[in-house]
Amino acid sequence: MNEHHAHTGDEPMPDRSKALTLAAAPAAHDQDVRPGGPPHDHGGQAHGGQDHGGHGGAHGGEHGHGGHGDHVAQYRRLFWGVLVLAVPTVLLSEMFAMLLGYELPDVPGLGVLPPLLGTVIYLWGGRPFLTGAIAEAKARKPGMMLLVAMAITVAFLASWAAALGLLGHELDFWWELALLVAIMLLGHWLEMRSLAQTASALDSLAALLPDEAERLDGDRIVTVSPAELAVGDVVVVRPGGRVPADGEVVEGSADVDESMITGESRPVSRTTGDHVVAGTVATDSALQVRVSAVGEDTALAGIRRLVADAQSSATHAQRIADRAAGWLFWFVLVSALVTAVAWTVLGTPDQALVRVITVLVIACPHALGLAIPLVVSIATERAARGGVLVKDRMALEAMRHVDAVLFDKTGTLTEGRPAVTHLAAAPGRTEDDVLALAAAAETASEHPLARAVVTEASSRSLIVPTARDFRAVPGLGVRATVDGRTVEVGGPALLAERGAQALTDSEAWAGATVLHVLDDGQVAGALALADRIRPESREAIDALHRIGVEVVMITGDAEPVARAVGAELGVDQVLAGVRPENKSEKVAELQRGGRKVAMVGDGVNDAPALAQADVGIAIGAGTDVAIASAGVILASDDPRSVLSVIHLSRQSYRKMTQNLWWAAGYNLAAVPLAAGVLAPVGFVMPMAVGALLMSLSTVVVALNAQLLRRLDLRPEASVEAIGR
Repeated sequence: MNEHHAHTGDEPMPDRSKALTLAAAPAAHDQDVRPGGPPHDHGGQAHGGQDHGGHGGAHGGEHGHGGHGDHVAQYRRLFWGVLVLAVPTVLLSEMFAMLLGYELPDVPGLGVLPPLLGTVIYLWGGRPFLTGAIAEAKARKPGMMLLVAMAITVAFLASWAAALGLLGHELDFWWELALLVAIMLLGHWLEMRSLAQTASALDSLAALLPDEAERLDGDRIVTVSPAELAVGDVVVVRPGGRVPADGEVVEGSADVDESMITGESRPVSRTTGDHVVAGTVATDSALQVRVSAVGEDTALAGIRRLVADAQSSATHAQRIADRAAGWLFWFVLVSALVTAVAWTVLGTPDQALVRVITVLVIACPHALGLAIPLVVSIATERAARGGVLVKDRMALEAMRHVDAVLFDKTGTLTEGRPAVTHLAAAPGRTEDDVLALAAAAETASEHPLARAVVTEASSRSLIVPTARDFRAVPGLGVRATVDGRTVEVGGPALLAERGAQALTDSEAWAGATVLHVLDDGQVAGALALADRIRPESREAIDALHRIGVEVVMITGDAEPVARAVGAELGVDQVLAGVRPENKSEKVAELQRGGRKVAMVGDGVNDAPALAQADVGIAIGAGTDVAIASAGVILASDDPRSVLSVIHLSRQSYRKMTQNLWWAAGYNLAAVPLAAGVLAPVGFVMPMAVGALLMSLSTVVVALNAQLLRRLDLRPEASVEAIGR
């Protein structure tokens, strides 16, 4: 790097890559991501010989993505098969015929069909529940499967006993057994389908890659599969085509649609030297891209791993649901025993058996088991599509409690590279003339400040004259001949060397790097360069203030620079001159003061603070080390995305609590009704009604979770939503 601006006393700011570098993110377990892999069981248990998608324990784990499609097809086949058998079983039931008021035909041997069909339904349709119950019993973790198995087993044994004349004919429960198994299978089918849709949406990230890539092979263009590309290959991306692999633009310029990766709705300009990400679209022009990452090393693969990791991690709310399912088992067991004793003493053993079966049926915690996993699966998948990558579900859950947000300055609240912020011209000159002269002298320099001057001139569409005899003078600046005149650009040392006076306008540019432009030894003008504040930063900070969150800016910059940025943004506290190793201690100080702290950063020096914070949020344009230390990653560099995380945290927790209250409240209210507490006033809940209500609660929970798919996580939308 050229040293011609070293005299200013400011360290040159690196031009940070805007690539979403996620290769260092921890990989998910294989079974979470590979198609056809073995599914997780709930609660860490296997479910016997039947791979049924598991409801062991209390849904403590997640389904493997590969197993969802198999489970959907399995439960669909089981449901329709059992339904075909259940229809004649129900219609041939004397009790059902009596309820609807029709007569059964007097056909010899017709009475043996319900026991035969009911047995097939129990052994075939009920097998997933029976094998799951065995696994739960062996693991000593009673839950939903055990409750379902108990209900259908009691109904099966009681019905056979009635058919053989060992018990009263009124205990013939074949029709109830058939309806129960069919309804349970329907509920599981709906659950598996919902989870499979979430998993397939995650898998669809891979579909963002094109089917073919055009690789340059000498002077020829060869069409190959993206899987055949290697690091170093150069590919052609035509207008409207997708980038097949992560890489660097080596020729061309185009507006690139990165919305599928960053959530940013507007295309961004990408030109020679810029990084582009696999799956993004060149909207208007062709590009040539040198491949820098392929396969599992691409940003797209990193996103899939992060989301899969998040979906396989447990949250506090999930653990509450697991414990609730365990408590429910004992609650139901005790309720069933009390029901049996009470009805035996006050009624008859037959009535006691009917009530016990009804209690066991309606207590199945399908809805409770579905309440949390489905919300988290949908939330993390929806977040990924909105540019919020949740690596740790606990971090997402904790975000709703955060009352202090620490922003690193450079690269987070600011753009992380110098830019021209002010211009002043000497009498008789114009700002454009000064900038054009400075750009001419700086064109040959690779220094970041020089690049900033040239970029500003280009953005203003200025005609920059040609310079000759470029020379960098260490400690002073640069010198070149422009249109026969000697043009120099430098800081205070250059002015002192030439005996010139600084422009008075430059005295107000505190906190910026000031360069003066000399034309044949005379001061023509001055420029101020600083790390430009992102235009979205003020909006993000104002929105955080509206919801009562304190905003702190932390930086290693000198106090004057930090204070100037802090004052412009309106932050509550500025922590300047903080060394990298001390940033985590500043986070800890706030935590000791009772604050719930979120840290937002993008650099290696932010990693300890990200790890120390209650919630670490890495800007996606940052380093792998920062990303690996964070629980949430913002795919874009828009600081307003912090509001998206808060919005998502609040809405997903709201859905979790709604589902938990609905599921648990349903069971707590329905069990006493099934036990017969209203029998003295003439109301006794039929078992079939209990089964229907149970399935209805599952459907309500599933539909409620699906509403999260409508959540708008665009930064601007989240700012508006969270401010209401």
